[in-house]
Parts: sequence; C-alpha cells; structure tokens
Amino acid sequence: MKVRSSVKKMCDKCKVIKRRGVVRVICENPKHKQRQG
Repeated sequence: MKVRSSVKKMCDKCKVIKRRGVVRVICENPKHKQRQG
C-alpha cells in the first residue's frame, strides 16, 4: 500500500474509488494499491 498525496491509475486495471472519504486505488497488481494520506 502506497500512501500518496495524489493517487493516479498506474495501469488499465486500476480503479479509483472513495471509501469512507478516503480516495483509494484498487488493482489486481498489489504493487498498485494506493491511498490518499
């Protein structure tokens, strides 16, 4: 899980979602998991 100020899609399978007010990226590739912090 990467914590970043700006979360972006890193590939085509990444999805940007908002969960409890936190912006997250979910993906098949675990390296692409991110959240805004």
